[in-house]
Amino acid sequence: MATKSFDLIVIGAGPGGYVAAIRGAQLGMNVCVIERENLGGICLNWGCIPTKAMLRSSEVFHLMHRAKDFGLKASGIDYDLDAVVKRSRGVAGQLSGGIGHLLKKNKVTVIMGEATIPAKGKVSVKTDKGREDLSAKNIVLATGARARELPGLEADGDLVWTYRTALTPPRMPKKLLVIGSGAIGIEFASFYNTLGADTTVVEVMDRVLPVEDAEISAFAKKAFEKQGMKIMEKAMVKQLDRGKGKVTAHIEKNGKVEKIEFDTVISAVGIVGNVEGLGLEALGVKIDRTHVVTDEFCRTGVDGLFAIGDIAGAPWLAHKASHEGVMVADLIAGKNNVHAVKPESIAGCTYCHPQVASVGYTEAKAKELGFDIKVGRFPFIGNGKAIALGEPEGMVKTIFDAKTGELLGAHMVGAEVTEMIQGYVIGRKLETTEEDLMETVFPHPTLSEMMHESVLDAYDRVIHM
Repeated sequence: MATKSFDLIVIGAGPGGYVAAIRGAQLGMNVCVIERENLGGICLNWGCIPTKAMLRSSEVFHLMHRAKDFGLKASGIDYDLDAVVKRSRGVAGQLSGGIGHLLKKNKVTVIMGEATIPAKGKVSVKTDKGREDLSAKNIVLATGARARELPGLEADGDLVWTYRTALTPPRMPKKLLVIGSGAIGIEFASFYNTLGADTTVVEVMDRVLPVEDAEISAFAKKAFEKQGMKIMEKAMVKQLDRGKGKVTAHIEKNGKVEKIEFDTVISAVGIVGNVEGLGLEALGVKIDRTHVVTDEFCRTGVDGLFAIGDIAGAPWLAHKASHEGVMVADLIAGKNNVHAVKPESIAGCTYCHPQVASVGYTEAKAKELGFDIKVGRFPFIGNGKAIALGEPEGMVKTIFDAKTGELLGAHMVGAEVTEMIQGYVIGRKLETTEEDLMETVFPHPTLSEMMHESVLDAYDRVIHM
């Protein structure tokens, strides 16, 4: 069987892979992308996009219950879980089809199947029709990651769910346990709690949303508890006893084990990289705790082999994967002045209610790195637009280097902060100082004015507080 040859082969068509393929094609390369399941990968089909569609439904449901606050009347408020899920799947399907169109438009060859790398520069694909042998001087691994399963807490799709079942639930949970309070865990907790599930979140670390600034975590926790969520920090689920229609969780906290009964458990305890079955070990690729070890330019150390996105380690975010995809395509094309993607310049967004968003260093991290810092804060209650929206709960926090005025980090909790964070991301990219931000005129009335006030507060110049 003849070997098909390409300039670039990308394994995986998630937000890292399909973007790398399109950028490669834009730069004049003959590109092939291989995908074993869905174009758009987990993010588009089973992650970022469908969860946001579901969370939007729960947000609207929550607002309908508050109709009276806005001078409106609504009665008989209810939801149809199947219809909520159907809308979410439709959104994902529409976007997945769009990726197919983009790849076709850019003349990228798409092969659906399982890829292995039998030797340097060679790829073998097992498809429905048999096997295809391909070759390319450059190969990009973009195989992503999957949910981590802990022994004894494995998902069964009935009583114990991973994100996949949680996105296409067989029923509405009445009493729900969510294990893990990172972005995935807390978003599902938020969704099901808003629709009326009695929700408990167990987190092994000392606070929910453990990667966020401690002050933001504490604020979010209060908001979640006000909504009726039970939060157990520094706690661990030791075992699950599965019965008929119920699960008894053994939860250890402060050395004591408590047994609590639930009808549904969602496990969201992190992810593991999809590194198996590719033939990486034989090629001499270094793997550390299920992630491919790379340099800052996503090079694996094996000539012509790159790894991007979740498989190449944290932060596990779609936008990081996409930018790495572009960077690698530019490198392969021999472009000059290619910039590495720096983890601390990447914003993290969590779409729970209230939303959480951040970029750069937390206050604790900035101190640990030895910076002399200035910290500013501004509450949503001091902002006209937030009050008009009926969203007075939240805060914006900014951290500056006292010596240089560099914006070291920004952290927010509240309505629409996932949209606002980008202002600070651009500011950091442009090496903005506090002076630049103070002299910028923010439009009124907007939530973004709080970004301005938070900077002013760091330098004892705040106006509206």
